[in-house]
Amino acid sequence: MTITRRIWLALITVALATFSGMTAAHKASDSFLYLDSGPTELRMDVALRDLALLMSIDSNGDNEVSGRELRQSRPEITRTVESALTFSNSSGNCNLAGKKWGISEHSDGVYSAARYAIRCPDGEPPEALEYNLLFKQDALHRGLVSLDYNGQTRLAVLGPDSRTLDLAGTDTPGYFSVFKTFVYEGIVHLLIGLDHMLFLLVLIIPATLSTAKTQGPSDQSTGLRGRLLGLAGIITAFTVAHSITLALAALDIVSLPIAWVETVIALSIGLAALNVAWPIFGRKTWKLAFGFGLVHGFGFASVLGDLTSGISGLAVALAGFNLGVELGQLALLVVGFPVLVYLGKNRMYQKGAVPVMLAGIGAISLFWVVQRAPLF
Repeated sequence: MTITRRIWLALITVALATFSGMTAAHKASDSFLYLDSGPTELRMDVALRDLALLMSIDSNGDNEVSGRELRQSRPEITRTVESALTFSNSSGNCNLAGKKWGISEHSDGVYSAARYAIRCPDGEPPEALEYNLLFKQDALHRGLVSLDYNGQTRLAVLGPDSRTLDLAGTDTPGYFSVFKTFVYEGIVHLLIGLDHMLFLLVLIIPATLSTAKTQGPSDQSTGLRGRLLGLAGIITAFTVAHSITLALAALDIVSLPIAWVETVIALSIGLAALNVAWPIFGRKTWKLAFGFGLVHGFGFASVLGDLTSGISGLAVALAGFNLGVELGQLALLVVGFPVLVYLGKNRMYQKGAVPVMLAGIGAISLFWVVQRAPLF
């Protein structure tokens, strides 16, 4: 009875986590800040979907933002964005003088774009930036900064725990700092990406189930070793595949429409869940992991490509981000795999809980397909 209660408690926990995190399955909330000329100029892009959390842009409620609605919202958008930015140097706070305003296209949709001149009291460039946009509404929001200083471009990420950036030339973020920053962002991106997490869960479920009763310690050890080898093959295939396409997309060698990429990622979860019950793709799960891992790599790349295309820090950011994804993936496996192996010894879990989980994951997958597909 105790084991049964534990199983259903685990299932309820998974279900609650799944449905509470459904909105986190899309590309993370990001804004883009491009600083250059000293820096004395700023271009800032903020997604319209993020601005909608702060103000009413869609005045007629038709779920589309027209040019007229955007123009009407311009004063409020401008005030909101400018109030979230504080540039300063030794003479005090600097002012933002608007130069151009319009919209821009990024991989995940339409952004409000504005260009400013940064004017400090002493006429010198700013030395520090404090960023405070959207953190109250979304703790996972990030400001992705591209800083051009003396012909060298550096990358930085601003978040709730790192809201300030030193802009002085001698302290611009070095390559090691960029690497560490993007390792962290890779970990965060994996752990908040519910679609990637569910795909991994479905892939490893078969490796956690006992297929026969063990006769003794030796047989039990052999069975566990076999499952660990199977898990290693699955994770290796998924890692190699998404690393390939992450690099291809981030280096701008291959570019795919992000809406279709996200749709196929959602579909891959449902197909992987179906394959556990009915192995339409075969029982060699590593092949499925490699095939769909190629698509997931393009999804991982969407967080990098809009900022890093064609700049000197790309290779460092790419390596750090990819390592972060792998560390996040490893952390999930270290915690989750032993638990699932333990549950997998129980017949009720195998015959009752696993089908319920697969059905729920399949339903979520179909919901995401409908939500993401450009055709709907």
